[in-house]
Amino acid sequence: MNHRLKSILGGSAGNLVEWYDWYAYSAFTLYFAPHFFPAEDRTTQLLNTAIVFAVGFVMRPIGGWIMGIYADRKGRKAGLTLSVTLMCAGSLLIAVTPTRETIGWLAPALLILARLMQGLSVGGEYGASATYLSEMAGKHHRGFFSSFQYVTLIAGQLTALGVLLILQATMSEVALDAWGWRIPFFIGGVLAVGVFWLRRRLAETESFANAQKAGDATPRSSLTALLRHHPREFVTVLLLTAGGTLAFYAYSIYMQKFLANTAGFTRETASWISAGTLFVFMCLQPLAGALSDRVGRKPLMVAFGVAGVLLTYPIFSTLERTSSATAAFLIVLGALVIVTGYTSINAVVKAELFPAHVRALGVAFPYAVANAIFGGTAEAVALQFKKAGWEQGFYWYVTAMIGVSLIVYLRMKDTRANSRIVED
Repeated sequence: MNHRLKSILGGSAGNLVEWYDWYAYSAFTLYFAPHFFPAEDRTTQLLNTAIVFAVGFVMRPIGGWIMGIYADRKGRKAGLTLSVTLMCAGSLLIAVTPTRETIGWLAPALLILARLMQGLSVGGEYGASATYLSEMAGKHHRGFFSSFQYVTLIAGQLTALGVLLILQATMSEVALDAWGWRIPFFIGGVLAVGVFWLRRRLAETESFANAQKAGDATPRSSLTALLRHHPREFVTVLLLTAGGTLAFYAYSIYMQKFLANTAGFTRETASWISAGTLFVFMCLQPLAGALSDRVGRKPLMVAFGVAGVLLTYPIFSTLERTSSATAAFLIVLGALVIVTGYTSINAVVKAELFPAHVRALGVAFPYAVANAIFGGTAEAVALQFKKAGWEQGFYWYVTAMIGVSLIVYLRMKDTRANSRIVED
C-alpha cells in the first residue's frame, strides 16, 4: 500500500508542475499580450493570445497519438518523463523570448513555437498520467485516487494564479507589465527539471508489466489498432469529453477574463475570485471520486450533464450584471461544483474503457482531439462572440455541447462495473 501511495503521489506531483506550466500562459495573458501583439483594444489583444493558446491545443492530438503509443510500448513512466521534458523547454522559451518591439514578427512566432511544444507535452501527459494513476489505484478506490489527476491539474492552475497574486502584491503594475510576467515561466522551467528526476524514479504499473509479458498475444499499440478494434470506445471518449472539457475551460480558464472584460471587475479582483473558487473546486475532486467508487461513475456524469444544460446560460447571464465580488464568487463556485461531476472521474472512466496494451493511446488521443476542438478554442470562440456583439451565443454553445455529452452519458455503461482494468 505504501508503495502504491508513493507512486500515486509521485505521479501527481509531476502532473501539478506540468499543468502549472500550461496554465501560467493563461494566468499572465493580461500582462504579456501587449508585448507580442499590436496595441489595439484589449479584446483584440486577448483574442490574439487566445488564438495562440488554441494553437497549443492543435498539437495535443499529435502529442496524444505519439506519446500515447510511446507510453503503451515503452511504459507509463517513460511517457511521463518525456512529456515533462518538452514542457520544461516550452516554458523556458517563453521566459527568454524578446518582445515584438525588439525582434518584430519573430516574437509571436517563438511564442507559438513554445506553445506547440507545450501542447505536444500536455497531449501525452494526460493519457500517461490518467493511465498511470488509474492502474496504480486499487479496485475499490480507483475513482478516489484517479481524481488526483484533476486535483493536481487544478493545483497547477491554482499555483499559477498564486504566483500571479504574489507578483501583483509585491511588484508595481509597471514592472509586472514590463518584465515581471517572465518570472512564472522561469519558475515552471526550473520545477520541471526537478520533476524530470522524480519521474525517473517512479515504479512501473502492474498492468503494463502484464501486457509486456503477454508479448505477441496482444497487438502493438497503434492508431490503426485503436480505430480498428476499439472504434466505439474511441467515439465515446471523444463525445463524453466534448461538453465536459468545454464547460471546464469556460467555467475556469475563460472565467478570469470574463470577470474582468465583461463583468467589469479589476484584474486583481478577477484573479482572487478565480483562485478562491478553484481552491474549493480542487478539494471537491477526491470527494466526488470517492463517491463514484460507491455509487458508480455514470450518476455523477449524468448529474453534470443535466445541471450544465439547465444552468449554464443563467450562470453567465447573471454574472454579466453582477457587481458584488461575493456574489460572483458564489456563482462561479456553483458552476465549478456542476462540472465536478465530469472532472473528478473523467480520467478513470476513459482508462476503464480500454485494455492495457492500447490504454494510454485510447485515453490520450480522442481526449486530445476533443480538447483541440472544444477546450482549446473556448476562449477564442467566447471572445469572437463578444467582438461580434452577441456574447450570449457562447452561453448557448456551451449548453449545446454539454447536451451532446449528456446523451453519451445516458447511453454508456457504468465503467466501474465494467472496468477493463480489472481484467489486467
